[in-house]
Amino acid sequence: MPIRHGMTCNQFIAEEQRQFPAATGEFSEILTRIVLAAKIVSREVNQAGLLDILGATGDTNVQGEDVQRLDVYANTQFIDALSRDCYISVIASEENEDLIHTDESSQHRPGKYALALDPLDGSSNIDVNVSIGTIWSVQKRVSEGPRGTSADLLQPGTEQLAAGYIIYGSSTMLVYTVGRGVHGFTLDPSVGEFLLSHHDIRMPARGGIYSVNEGNSPYWTSGTQEWVKALKGKDNPSGEPHSLRYIGSLVADIHRTLFKGGVFAYPLDSKNPEKPRGKLRLLYEASPMAMIAESAGGAATDGRQRILEIQPESLHQRVPLYIGSRDDVEFASSFHREGVEVR
Repeated sequence: MPIRHGMTCNQFIAEEQRQFPAATGEFSEILTRIVLAAKIVSREVNQAGLLDILGATGDTNVQGEDVQRLDVYANTQFIDALSRDCYISVIASEENEDLIHTDESSQHRPGKYALALDPLDGSSNIDVNVSIGTIWSVQKRVSEGPRGTSADLLQPGTEQLAAGYIIYGSSTMLVYTVGRGVHGFTLDPSVGEFLLSHHDIRMPARGGIYSVNEGNSPYWTSGTQEWVKALKGKDNPSGEPHSLRYIGSLVADIHRTLFKGGVFAYPLDSKNPEKPRGKLRLLYEASPMAMIAESAGGAATDGRQRILEIQPESLHQRVPLYIGSRDDVEFASSFHREGVEVR
């Protein structure tokens, strides 16, 4: 079956599998389960105000953030979909402090894969109807034995087999890559299917938009302050001032950057001394989005090092992030390399 606009995501996955004669279908099954969970979560997100599942639960997660009711719902749906007979041995979720070991009674054990999951990014925006999303990545399991271990997740981003996100907005869209191009599928609620709407997405090499929370500027390093100052003026690669666009939902901000170009950043700051490495999580946010950006022709760095080459040290490790058009990310890095930035 040739790739065509409007084909379902499951058809596209099956067609991609045919390109690998030795494929067993296990990896395709994982992607199919992600698609299913995305449909279920999308339905609840779209009806959240009607179903009275908005608001916080009163609990905090391992990150110290307020847990929203939809956080819990999304986390449960994705874990359930990917735990039973789905070739996943171990899951790490942003919402769970420890690893989640899938049902070891499954006939498919031990699973060959590990999955990192941010079930509902942008939780603080849920109650005001701003676009939110799910971020995920799949890695090949490297540990031995019946149970997966943290070693299966603590691999550099270059070892990711696939990464993607689902954005729940004016329409629900699933974007993913297996390292051979980035493809987007839009959910058609009338047929209940994700349909191919954007094949082989390419990020512009340079953009005119920067996305950063300038409310944190007093806490930035001097290098970050000088970088943003240059973007506001004409002393940057485009030769003219950039426009500021900041939503505050990582999935939404990067989704815009993927299509329109520019750069999104969550820099290192001194606002939270207990989080000296930045705010965004390497495994659940930075690394999957970096794989998508690079597969679309963009780039992602912590200011000094390529995100995909960072060796994770812990499940909930945080990093600074500069991601977007290749020229814009390189320009940001020029203000943050060793010997340039004054701390």
